[in-house]
Order: sequence, then C-alpha cells, then structure tokens
Amino acid sequence: MTSTPAEGTASEPRNRAQALVRRYPLITFFTLANAISWLAWTPYILSLDGFGVLHFRYPDLLMGNQLTAILPGAYLGPLTAAFTVTAITEGREGLRRWRRRLFQFRAGVVWYAFALFAVPVAVLLGTLAASDGEGFRVPSLTVLALYVPMLVLQFFTTGLAEEPGWRDFALSRLQQRHQPMVATFVLGVLWIIWHLPLFLTPWGGPDVGAETIVRFAALAMEMSFLITLVYNKGRQSLPLVMLLHCSINNFQSVAFSEFFPDAGDDLLWGPVLGLGLLALVVVVVTRGRLGYTGETRAEVRAAA
Repeated sequence: MTSTPAEGTASEPRNRAQALVRRYPLITFFTLANAISWLAWTPYILSLDGFGVLHFRYPDLLMGNQLTAILPGAYLGPLTAAFTVTAITEGREGLRRWRRRLFQFRAGVVWYAFALFAVPVAVLLGTLAASDGEGFRVPSLTVLALYVPMLVLQFFTTGLAEEPGWRDFALSRLQQRHQPMVATFVLGVLWIIWHLPLFLTPWGGPDVGAETIVRFAALAMEMSFLITLVYNKGRQSLPLVMLLHCSINNFQSVAFSEFFPDAGDDLLWGPVLGLGLLALVVVVVTRGRLGYTGETRAEVRAAA
C-alpha cells in the first residue's frame, strides 16, 4: 500500500517517521485507527461491564452506555488517524479539503432515497423470507416517532466518527490502487477487525459466540459493498455515506425488534440474507465496478 504523490502535498519530510507515513499512508492509517480505538476501549473491556477487573461502570445515556463507553474510542481512532496522515501527507491544504468534504451534500435524490430506504427494506424482506412471514408485527407509533430522531443521533455519532476515516480517507486511496471489488473487500475485513474488541463488552450482546461474530462480519462486509456504491455514485458525498451507514444501525437498534418481537437466533440471519441479496444485485448490475469511474478528487471538485 504505497502512496502516489497527493495534490498539495506538504513540504519534504523532516524525519524518518514522516517519510514512512508518506510512503505507507494506508498502513499508517489502519495501524493508528486500531491502536487508538482499542486503547480507548480497554477500560470499558476491563470494567464491570466487561471482565470486571476495574470496579466501575460506564453511565447509561440514551443508547445504553454506547455514548459514554464506545463513542470516545470510535471518534478518536479513525478520525485521529485520518487527520494525522492527511496532515503529514497533504499539509494544511489537504486538511482544508478533507474538512470541506464533510459538507459535500450534492448527490442525486435517488441516492439519498437509497441511503434512507434500501437497507431497511432489504432487512425486512430478508427476515420475512427467513421466517415465512411468521412473527411479523406492525410497530407502534412510538417507535415510528423515535426513528428519525435516533437516525439523526446516529448520524452525528456513529456516522461522523467512522466514515471520514474509513471511506473518505481509506476507500478513496484503496480504489486508486485496486479494483473496486478488491478495495471494498480489503476495507471490509479491516473494518470488521476494528470492531472485534467490542465483542468483549455488552455491545456484542448477552451471549456472544462464533455465530454472533460471523453474522456481524457478514453484515459488515455486505454493507461495505453498498457503501462503496453510494460513495462512488453520490459524488463522494460524506453525509450521504454517513446516512447509509446509520440506516442499518438505526433500523436494527430501534425498529427490528418491533417488527419481529419474537425473533430467535435463526431469524437474526434474515438481515444477512436481505443485505446479501441486495449487495449481489449491486455487484452484478455494476459489473463489479460499484459505481467507480476512476475520477480523481480534483475532477470531482472541478465538476461540482
């Protein structure tokens, strides 16, 4: 994963460490993202919420203790890594471009509709197919009223914490070096690995086993292919990608149990089935290009 010179690159490296970062920006990013997040999550893993080595608990706030225990590490890892590597490889101008892309809302209405509705519909259809329609319930108005506010919360927490690093920094560079399918698969694997320490906490559920981790890995990989499509077709719009990312988190945490209140372990494979079929359709229709045209960021900005 060596680097090609970026536009507006910073001045010549002052030491060997800077030279290594510029030569291996992706390796540096993934190493920093994992190291920082995992270090920040270690007290949570060792607390009474995890192994019980440290005698304290993280306070609950809206989404259990995710905001207090998980979000700091999620923010610190990918964001800090992307900021650091961008600063070293592209300098202040690179950081200004990176910040501006956070407000790149220009994308087709179709892709905003896809980001909002494709994942919930695919999860519903996949679970209905897996259950033969049994156990389906229409959710209460309370759940429907909570859906949008919780989506907004997810957007500014999970979405903002992860996507400026994983997709905007890493995916764009991976696609410059590899075919979109390969780039997406590599990033999907690394994204899954980044999450693994959280399975040592309540985040992974009450009975975490190999099946739970495999199911999560399948969902994350399927979402990776969908996110790549939207990133490429949506003019590399970060808000659009963040919205799509949050749609799976929000639907699973707010609405899924209301639609399927008696869902057992077998039924939990329904979302994997639904998203897997949607990802397969995306791969076939785009012939594996996933919407990638080979445009550089300079070309995207010039056309904006």
